[in-house]
Amino acid sequence: MGRAVSVATCALNQWALDFEGNLERIFRSIDIAKRRGARYRLGPELEICGYGCSDHYYESDTLLHSFQVLAKLLESPATQDIICDVGMPVLHRNIRYNCRVIFLNKKILLIRPKITLANAGNYRELRWFTPWNKARHVEEYFLPRIIQEVTGQETVPFGDAVLATKDTCLGTEICEELWAPNSPHIEMGLDGVEIFTNSSGSHHVLRKAHTRVDLVNSATAKNGGIYILANQKGCDGDRLYYDGCAMISMNGETVAQGSQFSLNDVEVLVATLDLEDVRSYRAEISSRNLAASKVNPYPRVKVNFALSCSDDVAVPTCMPIQWRHHSPEEEISLGPACWLWDYLRRSKQAGFLLPLSGGIDSSATACIVYSMCHQVCLAVKNGNADVLADARKIVNDETYVPEDPREFCKRVFTTCYMASENSSQNTCNRAKLLAEQIGSYHINLNIDAAVKAIVGIFSMVTGRTPCFSVYGGSSRENLALQNVQARIRMVLAYLFAQLTLWTRGMPGGLLVLGSANVDESLRGYLTKYDCSSADINPIGGISKTDLKNFIQYCIENFQLTALRSIMSAPPTAELEPLVDGQVAQTDEADMGMTYAELSIFGKLRKIAKAGPYSMFCKLINMWKEICTPREVASKVKHFFRMYSINRHKMTTLTPSYHAENYSPDDNRFDLRPFLYNTTWSWQFRCIDKQVNAL
Repeated sequence: MGRAVSVATCALNQWALDFEGNLERIFRSIDIAKRRGARYRLGPELEICGYGCSDHYYESDTLLHSFQVLAKLLESPATQDIICDVGMPVLHRNIRYNCRVIFLNKKILLIRPKITLANAGNYRELRWFTPWNKARHVEEYFLPRIIQEVTGQETVPFGDAVLATKDTCLGTEICEELWAPNSPHIEMGLDGVEIFTNSSGSHHVLRKAHTRVDLVNSATAKNGGIYILANQKGCDGDRLYYDGCAMISMNGETVAQGSQFSLNDVEVLVATLDLEDVRSYRAEISSRNLAASKVNPYPRVKVNFALSCSDDVAVPTCMPIQWRHHSPEEEISLGPACWLWDYLRRSKQAGFLLPLSGGIDSSATACIVYSMCHQVCLAVKNGNADVLADARKIVNDETYVPEDPREFCKRVFTTCYMASENSSQNTCNRAKLLAEQIGSYHINLNIDAAVKAIVGIFSMVTGRTPCFSVYGGSSRENLALQNVQARIRMVLAYLFAQLTLWTRGMPGGLLVLGSANVDESLRGYLTKYDCSSADINPIGGISKTDLKNFIQYCIENFQLTALRSIMSAPPTAELEPLVDGQVAQTDEADMGMTYAELSIFGKLRKIAKAGPYSMFCKLINMWKEICTPREVASKVKHFFRMYSINRHKMTTLTPSYHAENYSPDDNRFDLRPFLYNTTWSWQFRCIDKQVNAL
């Protein structure tokens, strides 16, 4: 009697449209699963083409190449004697579906289309796919000739069905279906399905991992069963980092946990579990059994194959484990670092350049690059041949072995302090000391000559010379002179990124890193086309509060003592003249609000879906101990004025690592106008009326 089933799930670092690389990683995962004794292998969502193809899903090429890859998988001896579950887009009756294709020994068993599509936040699946709305219904799918030639099948089942093997029953969920209130696993479990599979394309957000884990464990806690989750990992071509966390759960408890952040392109989990544990668990839940007796049955696809062996009494099975979650500071250290590594190696550039100001934001960005160097050295030490090969390509040395993070940092990371007459010696010293401690190649330069040249051209043409407000100039003059400095730094950053390695006799160019945090972007506290304009930004989705905590984490874990003085200094742009050699300008004074307040405004605006009036109503209770209703009204109005005046800056925002659900990223996550009526007359009048009533 077979009862111990061996199943495998994986996290793969797939890349949109990299069919050759994706196929190779799928093959590697199947090989590992078979060598570890698994009889079923589950992969991530849309793993054949890569999840992030976006509008490429409209192209017939994407469908064609996906079937070509499927044919390679079907005909390979590597996929024999193991049920393989892979993801790809499929066109059925001229409708495009997000599907799982499940096959065994050169025969397709079932094509299962996604029922509930992800269509919120970063996801736009309804733009490219149609959900399968025919519950428990199966149709014939006519296979393309390229597949018929391999399988000998003309048609295969397509629809909402489950697989009945010789020893158990398996049902499929795809990503969003786990998060839906009416998840398929509920009805499938009542109909006797014992193993649930979920193929995900789920991205990292700070403090999100526990939600995913809780959903998986709760799926089998009430209903019993085995739940297997696979996920994409890495940067597959855009702002998201898919954070792995492949897992296997049984009866509400985790039995196998994959890593959330790693540089391994292929990670496979295998677990051997006792089906009798599922059956005995379900036996005593009378409410479940009463509901099961009335359930509408699923179509079953019979499979002449077993996930267990007939003589498995002595086979050891997996025991529950305690899930280990990362702290938010660890997540910031690891997630953006892995995202940067993927971007660097896949863009085939030679490293990064960062304008390092000596403030918290650029210092946090530098620390993330340093963390990346740590991860690379650790991966090489642990025998990761892929990482070693990529590192050698990046530094253009076929014999190089990265062993010391500081030494590797020197090769791939250039920092640049761009001083002006408004810069203090303190920030210059902080930037230099941090660069020494992380090992970056550091440049000190002065931009005053360029600033004077630009302003000189303006004066020559107009006959007028603008002045800072401390010298009697207007606010317009003051702002324009600050912006000139900021924009010159952007131009110089790109010049040095292109030519610094040339001056050092090294090949290649550098990617420019931005370092504007999510709160500054929300408020618009940045110059359009200044150093916030870069190639990519690893902290653009992270709040100032979290960055401060991350800096403290780096002090303790990387022994970067230079960060202590950076932590204690007030944030400043250093764009206005010094007073007695000391900084007089601070960020929070300039913005008219604190960073803590900005985080609250951002979460209420995006996550709580609050307009000006609703935000005011929520804050008069949240802040009742510290602010009068009139003060709350003033703060809310100021935020919305500044947000709407500066919203146009989001249209040119540097692509940023997505880490917060209140990100103002205009590209796809936060779709709003960029030309507002900034008086908000009706909304503010409602607030005033409420203030007067209070």
